[in-house]
Amino acid sequence: MTADHRPPTTDHRRGTTAVGSPSPDNFLGLPEPYCLLERAGALVLPLPLEATVTYGRGTRNGPGAILRASQQVELYDREFGREMALEYGVHTLPTLSLPEDVGEAVEAIAEAAARWAATGKLLVGLGGEHTVSLGMMRGILRARGGPLTVVQIDAHADLRAEYEGTPYSHACTARRLLETPGVDQILQLGIRSVCPEEVEFARAHPDRVRVWYAEEVHTGDWSEELTARLRGRTVYLTIDVDGLDPAVIPATGTPEPDGLTWKEAVDVLRAVARAASAVVGIDCVELAPVPGLHAAEFAAAKLLYKAMSYSVLTLG
Repeated sequence: MTADHRPPTTDHRRGTTAVGSPSPDNFLGLPEPYCLLERAGALVLPLPLEATVTYGRGTRNGPGAILRASQQVELYDREFGREMALEYGVHTLPTLSLPEDVGEAVEAIAEAAARWAATGKLLVGLGGEHTVSLGMMRGILRARGGPLTVVQIDAHADLRAEYEGTPYSHACTARRLLETPGVDQILQLGIRSVCPEEVEFARAHPDRVRVWYAEEVHTGDWSEELTARLRGRTVYLTIDVDGLDPAVIPATGTPEPDGLTWKEAVDVLRAVARAASAVVGIDCVELAPVPGLHAAEFAAAKLLYKAMSYSVLTLG
């Protein structure tokens, strides 16, 4: 059933509104004026990178699938009691054309991210593989400066020095982020697949790396310390969809059992927004859509909408 979105002063259905029709590539399918650049508090940048995937393929199709699914997400949020997107507005930027070389692709993402982050709006990257986070972070730091704390929802620690001959592998993203000047710490939740190198690295850098494995999140043994580590910090949030259990998001290239439930993921997003001084950037990565399996991209789109609403509130 097509969602029925009603702005405060206009009764309309998607595509038949008197205030303008949404673009087919517009996140949430917002009509004018809510999708206009000058009106928007959040910018969505599609980044269809697929260069270093190691198991299932298809991340290049993730951004388009999330955009299409988002147009079926109800704008009304019962937690807030209103249609949040109509208050802050979301503008969807053109899909970024990326070079085949992964290092060059990271730099292209960084250049675009710096340009759009300089507007002061919340910048949201749609992956694509997890390596897009490095370009997003570099660009935001160029535009806004640091320090930034990274909060990472993920099944994998991504702390390897290199993987399959490249330091830009999606298995190395967190390590590269930590090496980026201006990143002070990385806080990981939902991890359940690591190698000895990653365990040793995290143990050797407890001031900069904190890993809450999935079983700790399941028991609730994360909230107090996360809040303490984030208080007064500026945050970049990266959501690898494989951080959630495959029962919630099955369409990803490297799935792992026993992931976060929907409620646990939302609890983490809420806690981050409450504790941080600001959330200035988000990415959602590693969706590898499967034809006919719409639940995965819909869940990703809905979770991202929730993350955006929390984050825009932190920017005030």
